[in-house]
Amino acid sequence: MFDLIIMLSRYLFIFYIVLFLWQGIVYVAYEQGGFLGNPYTAVSMQRRITVLMHMTAFLILGYNRETYMFDITTLIFGAVSLVFLLFAVKLLDRFYYEGCPLIWTGMLFLMDVSLIILQRVEPSLAHRQLMWMCIGLAGMSFLPTFFRWIPRFEMFEWVYIIGCYLLLLSTRFFGVSKYGSTNWLAIGPVTFQPSEIAKFLFVFYLASVFRKRVEWKQFLTTGILSAGLVMLLVLQKDLGSALIFFMTYMVMLYIATSNEFLFFLGMGAASVAAMGAYKLFSHVQVRVAAWRNPWADIDAGGYQIVSSLFAITTWGLFGSGLTKGMPKSIPVVESDMIFSAICEEFGVIFGAGVIGIFIMLLYRGVRIALDCNRRYYSILAAGVTTLISFQAFVILGGVMKLIPLTGVTLPFVSYGGSSVLVSLMMIGLLQWVCVYCEQRAQQEQEEQRMMEEMQMGGGRYE
Repeated sequence: MFDLIIMLSRYLFIFYIVLFLWQGIVYVAYEQGGFLGNPYTAVSMQRRITVLMHMTAFLILGYNRETYMFDITTLIFGAVSLVFLLFAVKLLDRFYYEGCPLIWTGMLFLMDVSLIILQRVEPSLAHRQLMWMCIGLAGMSFLPTFFRWIPRFEMFEWVYIIGCYLLLLSTRFFGVSKYGSTNWLAIGPVTFQPSEIAKFLFVFYLASVFRKRVEWKQFLTTGILSAGLVMLLVLQKDLGSALIFFMTYMVMLYIATSNEFLFFLGMGAASVAAMGAYKLFSHVQVRVAAWRNPWADIDAGGYQIVSSLFAITTWGLFGSGLTKGMPKSIPVVESDMIFSAICEEFGVIFGAGVIGIFIMLLYRGVRIALDCNRRYYSILAAGVTTLISFQAFVILGGVMKLIPLTGVTLPFVSYGGSSVLVSLMMIGLLQWVCVYCEQRAQQEQEEQRMMEEMQMGGGRYE
């Protein structure tokens, strides 16, 4: 009987995510002058869908088929994490009441998917993930206060780039190897990736440099320093982060200069560097060989991507049903390959819906960058949006064999304390830019209105 419930729940989860995305379309349509429904009702509906999905999933995860009883520990964690989601909604409304609601609902939905899948794969990881989410939420709440304390933080461009180099160089002396890459630091029982924190500083650095007119001297200096960071990441065998840093730099450079020649020059140089890296580094050759034909070396380099492809395609559009698949058989499923586990048990349609949520976040980030009337904050929003979106593309493309697989995390979904923390802080920064620009626009409109009233009053007096 319970197996039948699980099989039927597959369609319910797909209904949840399709309805969630539809409500996002309703909200966007209203902004663009159309009307498919009330936008405030749409946002409220998205929040309710997240709660319903959470409750449905944890009721399934908590049931023990052997004892025909519910596992109290699982239900308690489900209740605690549900309280966290509800508290997050209230807290974010309090500190970012003028922010984009679609970004909040999309972020919370992805975080909930993360908790569900991690609870399915390894409950202890889900508990740690929730702890890091709480820390990230606290950091997001503190951001508006921090930026009020330091109103001209665009002046510290050298602090940001020096911080990036110190973080990445620290792994050369104190780093530990994990999953074949020496890009981790260990402090007691806690391990984290300094490159995740460096991403945050790197966006600040580029926005601070590109806020002014970019001369050739600045272009060369920024390019050399950015290339140095990319090379450090390549030497650490952190190819995914190297690619993300490079593409973030190229996109922000093009946005700041609108110079097609510089963009194609940079892409051409990157192509030459990639060919050189392929010739020089054996780990690059292994990744490319596994991408081209993973079945040729299925017992070694190709095993992970083959496992991913089997997980995504075996159960088709609707998946095996939550708890009915075998996600634990996928290597590093909790971080690199978590999207494969999602597709295996929730189905390819649900997986496509997850990609749709990332597209929604990309669209909203671009809108914030375009609507901001200050160059620095516009470039900052564009940088954050580029980094999060391209990181999602890199890992999603890797697990689906569209590009060579690199070991980066899927934002908000994959297990990883530093990844979750930095992703949340970046979304907090994006929302802060949205709120700040909205307030500045309202202030300027009010000042303009007062000036017009004063002029009209002066004319009547004369």
